Amino acid sequence: MAGAGRSLRGAGKRGAASSSSSSSSSSASASACVYYATTGVLVTLCVAGAYFLTSASSASLAGADGDGPVTTAYRHTTRSSFTYEVTREKTAAPAPPREVERLDEPRGQGGAAAEEEEERGADADAAAALDDDPRGKPDLDDHGADEEETKGAAAAMDAQRAEEDDNVSSGDAIAGGDEAAKDTSASTSALAGEEEKEEEAMREESQEHEHEPHLQMPQGEESRVATVEEKSLDGGIEEESIAGQRQSEEEQIDHGDGAGSLRREAQEEVHVGEGYEMADHLPESELHNEGEEMLEQQQQQPEEERASEAEANTSESDAGGEGDTEDKPTMSDSEHKEEVIDSLPGEEDRAEVSATGGDVDQSAWATQADHSHQEKDRLEEAAGTDDNSADAGGGGGEEPEWRLCNVKAGPDYIPCLENEKAIKKLRPENYRRDEHRERHCPDEGPTCLVPLPAGYRRPIEWPKCRDRIWYNNVPHTKLVEVKGHQNWVKVSGQYLTFPGGGTQFIHGALHYIDFLQQSARGIAWGKRTRVVLDVGCGVASFGGYLFDRDVLAMSFAPKDEHEAQVQMALERGIPAISAVMGSKRLPFPSKVFDLVHCARCRVPWHADGGALLLELNRVLRPGGFFVWSATPVYQKLTEDVQIWKAMTALTKSMCWELVTIKKDRLNGIGAAFYRKPTSNECYEARRRQQPPMCSDDDEANAAWYIRINACMHRVPTGPSERGTTWPAEWPRRASTPPYWLNSSQAGAYGKPAPEDFAVDSEHWRRVVDKSYLNGLGIDWSRVRNVMDMRATYGGFAAAMKEQKIWVMNVVNVDAADTLPIIFERGLIGIYHDWCESFSTYPRTYDLLHADHLFSKIKERCAVLPVVAEVDRIVRPGGSIIVRDESGAVGKVEKLLRSLHWDVRLTFSNNDQGVLYAEKTDWRPEMLADPS
Repeated sequence: MAGAGRSLRGAGKRGAASSSSSSSSSSASASACVYYATTGVLVTLCVAGAYFLTSASSASLAGADGDGPVTTAYRHTTRSSFTYEVTREKTAAPAPPREVERLDEPRGQGGAAAEEEEERGADADAAAALDDDPRGKPDLDDHGADEEETKGAAAAMDAQRAEEDDNVSSGDAIAGGDEAAKDTSASTSALAGEEEKEEEAMREESQEHEHEPHLQMPQGEESRVATVEEKSLDGGIEEESIAGQRQSEEEQIDHGDGAGSLRREAQEEVHVGEGYEMADHLPESELHNEGEEMLEQQQQQPEEERASEAEANTSESDAGGEGDTEDKPTMSDSEHKEEVIDSLPGEEDRAEVSATGGDVDQSAWATQADHSHQEKDRLEEAAGTDDNSADAGGGGGEEPEWRLCNVKAGPDYIPCLENEKAIKKLRPENYRRDEHRERHCPDEGPTCLVPLPAGYRRPIEWPKCRDRIWYNNVPHTKLVEVKGHQNWVKVSGQYLTFPGGGTQFIHGALHYIDFLQQSARGIAWGKRTRVVLDVGCGVASFGGYLFDRDVLAMSFAPKDEHEAQVQMALERGIPAISAVMGSKRLPFPSKVFDLVHCARCRVPWHADGGALLLELNRVLRPGGFFVWSATPVYQKLTEDVQIWKAMTALTKSMCWELVTIKKDRLNGIGAAFYRKPTSNECYEARRRQQPPMCSDDDEANAAWYIRINACMHRVPTGPSERGTTWPAEWPRRASTPPYWLNSSQAGAYGKPAPEDFAVDSEHWRRVVDKSYLNGLGIDWSRVRNVMDMRATYGGFAAAMKEQKIWVMNVVNVDAADTLPIIFERGLIGIYHDWCESFSTYPRTYDLLHADHLFSKIKERCAVLPVVAEVDRIVRPGGSIIVRDESGAVGKVEKLLRSLHWDVRLTFSNNDQGVLYAEKTDWRPEMLADPS
């Protein structure tokens, strides 16, 4: 404006020096130019102010819209650390309108508003010349102005033109320069006053709009105005995204063949969080509405960010192991969106689960913590420190400083089996019962990290890993030296190879397995016999080849002078734990194994009144087989003869039936087949009550830190008691509710137990089918060893039974004792307390699944050591799926990020969340203080 004023002053002076006619013509031309420029700028600025206020009201409405304090968040992160999250909140009151800047006061290079006021007088003679120009009246509708505002501006301009026409027609053309300048100044002042009135009206209108439920925006502008606030779980704003492409994405979903049905299906089953009791207070309708909102908000993800995310997902391939050059699977943008939307189905069942029948017994199921007096005492003593440590280790506060474990075991560190301070306190008699090889956990869970062995590589995929593993992953040769001639394990270049033999089956496990079935046809591998306990398993070739017969074996052996035998088994992809037949019961319930096997397992069954064999009797199902393949069965050495006599007397007093003794000519060994009774008649007919029957208050299912008692529990005989009937044949038993689940008893989630079982099974089937197998981007060809860290009925494992994996179902000692149900389904599991370390070697699991574990564990102990334990037992390249309360998921995510895990997906809704993360090869450089 200042520049324009100076130009007009120059034009005015030139007009005064010329003739009257030329002066009049020049003045009219200049006035026309000034009028056109001034009017166009002012009107444009008015329109911009209206649009600015409308945008502000739209933004305030985005916070005011909604029915309650509901928050929905979706984040999908990649190695490039892209984070997407949608947040929707209800504010307490609408935000006040923002002050409108005086947009009609632009500044030139050397001018300002004050200078413009001084120059207005010289511009008056040019204002009248534009009254006939059609461009002098801009179309305000094209700029999105309201109709009333347009009419008001047009009326003001018409009034101005009428005054200017009067001034021009006065006939004073020669001296009209000064008079026109005065008239134009007055007109300009009138326009300025009119503009202030319009701005005031617009501010009042915007305040009214903020209280309206919807704001109508001009088409084409809405996509540029609507914005979505993006935040991380810890509250820090990470980036801001435009959400205008949501409408086009919805149209693409709705118009494709079958896509509309996928979207509707996703809306029905998108609710989050699987520990059913966590959402009992939410009505089903509310959960459904939340799913619909979440679906719409997820579709706001911008294409630019999602394209970057897809590029980051394909930026890194797995390192080490066979197939190192293969990239991880990637998905197209639409595929990923649909699969993630479908990744959390089944939440409508959670509302159903909260309802209980009127006749249902609501008494809580017994837990292992209830049974174990030792566990109770230990928890009471540690109660004072648990509360404080839970706060300190819960993932809040400063990021932990990770250090490498400074222990003798180095890369093979198992905290509860290598507690030298506790072992040194044992007395000599404790060693005779192998108590030094039992669990002796530190008072506080370690928070150090186990180093990787030199040259570690990602494990070989199944089934190749059953025959060979990387030598550097388990660099131990003692078994090669001691057992090489028995075809246990050999060294072949950079591999450890496993010919499939064993001490009792040098010529291969498959021949030996078939020999056992032919000797006792009641075994019926894979049909009648599904779940097996292999005692003293060595490198677990027996269990590894039972997979070919549809049998699942729980193999165990101690961490003794036979270096890393269980570690080799797990590296091969075979189920195994490090445990010993010692002074305490095995961590399994009673009457669950279909068959127990011992091939030269070096266990003194006949010693101490047969205490260890009586422990096998406890876990063996009535009617199940005990297969003993050992030298006392077929050799005549003095020691062997004495052991055989002792075993014969012991098994007879235990009422075990010696079904047969068979000799395998190929391997030159023999095996004895015993069967546990199915009734109590034999027990009652014994002349000598040795071994004695257990007292009535001795709970057979108690297994956590319970000392072995040399007694026998009575066989169940009631029609509704567990153990009186053999389970259905596999695979039907996996989906069949156990006959002994009582409808009058509430299940773990509150409904009658059989219904609880069915709901759990259906729920995990949907989750696995719609999310885990396709929606998370997991390369299942690289997954073999899986652990469900907080299993209930084994629904997750049952849903995965068609995959080439096995699942270790962990039932927590403070949870309902549902482990017998898991075994009844033909699956395997174990009791455990996650306040302690698990009895396995480092780097032995490909995938951990934690359903509402961390929100429960924080009530008893710190979360930080549990996350360190997760890092210990997961292989590099392995992963974890966490389903929990949003707060717990956020804490775990923060700790995993500090461990340099690759957090690939986080998803939250209605205070429930899911996290999927992969472990990297990162290890800290500093050592912890020696323990």
